Amino acid sequence: MCRATKCRKCQKTTWAGCGQHVKQVMAHVPRSERCSCDPNAPKESGKKGGFFARLLGR
Repeated sequence: MCRATKCRKCQKTTWAGCGQHVKQVMAHVPRSERCSCDPNAPKESGKKGGFFARLLGR
């Protein structure tokens, strides 16, 4: 099931979930309040390496 959520980049409403219920989730959201960020844009990398790599300084 899909649900409404906030975009981390623009803080507007977008969706998360399986993708089969997007129309129902976004039906009540005005177009001006919908996220228009490029879904294929490369994600910003926050932390480098996993937990142990950071712990061991690698």
